[in-house]
Amino acid sequence: MLLELTQLVSPYKSSCAERVVAYFAKAMISRVMNSWLGVCSPLIDHRTIHSALQVFNNISPFIKFSHFTSNQAILEAVNRCNDIHIIDLDIMQGLQWPAFFHILATRMEGRPKVRMTGMGASMELLVETGKNLSNFARRLGLCLEFYPIACKFGEVVDISMLQIRPNETLAVHWLQHSLYDSTGPDWKTLRLLEELEPRIITLVEQDVNIGGSFLDRFVGSLHYYSTLFDSLGSYLHSDDANRNIVEHNLLSKEINNILAIGGPKRSGEEKFRLWRNELVASNSFEQVLMSSNSMAQAQLILNMFSPAHGYSLSQVDGMLRLGWKDTSLYTASSWTCTTSR
Repeated sequence: MLLELTQLVSPYKSSCAERVVAYFAKAMISRVMNSWLGVCSPLIDHRTIHSALQVFNNISPFIKFSHFTSNQAILEAVNRCNDIHIIDLDIMQGLQWPAFFHILATRMEGRPKVRMTGMGASMELLVETGKNLSNFARRLGLCLEFYPIACKFGEVVDISMLQIRPNETLAVHWLQHSLYDSTGPDWKTLRLLEELEPRIITLVEQDVNIGGSFLDRFVGSLHYYSTLFDSLGSYLHSDDANRNIVEHNLLSKEINNILAIGGPKRSGEEKFRLWRNELVASNSFEQVLMSSNSMAQAQLILNMFSPAHGYSLSQVDGMLRLGWKDTSLYTASSWTCTTSR
C-alpha cells in the first residue's frame, strides 16, 4: 500500500491533502525501514533546518507568535531586575532575542546585565549564534555574556554546568518542536527545572501529540499537519519556493520524527503528551496568566496577515492559542516556580 501511495501522490501537487499524504507515506516507509534495520536516530542537518525556520518565520505568524509572546512574558517577570540569566533550551539561531535585547537596552530604569545560556546539538552553531547575539547587544550598549552548551537539557549531569549565580533572576525559555528530541528524557528535564527554581518558564507547545501509542500519534498528527498544510496553501501557490522549503525541510521532518522516530517504542523513553499538564501535576510550578500586553503583541503579529488567511487567536485558561480556523496549532503559556513567588 505504501509503494502504491508513493506512485499516486506528490508533495508538489496543488492539493494540500495529496501533499500531506505524500509526506506521511514517506514517514511510514522510514518507520518500516527503521524496524528492519534497527535505526531510530534521525540524521539532522541543523543549518538546513535553521534556514527553513527563517523562511517559515517570514511567511507565517507562528514563529513570530512564539517569540513575541514569550519575550513579553519574560520582560514582565524580570521587570526592574539588574542581573538576568536566560536559559534557552534549544536556541538555534536565537532569532527572538534581538527584539528582547532592544527593549532591555531602552528601558527607563537602565540597562541590566544579561547572561544567556544557549543549548543545542552543535557547538559550532552555538558559538556562531553567541557571536551574532553578542555583537548585536554590544551595538545597543547592552552587557551580554553568552555561554554555549552543546548538550540536551535533560542530559545535564550536574547543575553546576549551568553556572547559576545567586544574585541573578533566572528565566527559562522553551520553544518546543517536533523536528527532533531537543531536551532528552522528559522526566529528567522536569526534575532539573524543579531544581533550578526559575522566576519564569516560557513554554510554547505545538498542539500535536508526540507521546503515547503509535495510533494516537498517527491520528493526531494527521489532523494537525493537514490543518497546517491547509493554512499555508490558503494563500501560497503550490509552486511557491518558500512554501516548498518549509514543507520539505521542516514539516516533513516533523512528521517523520513523530511517526518513524518519536514515541516510547522507538526512542526508548516515555514522552509527555502535554508539558503544561505535567507542570501543573508536579506541584512545583504554577501558571502565570499571559497578560493583555502579550495578547496585544500576538494581535499585532496577526495584523500583518489578511483576515482572509484564516488565522485565529484566542486566550483560554490564561494561555494564548494561535491556530487556523477552528484548530489550535500553537499554545503559549508561562509558569513560575512556587518557591520563586
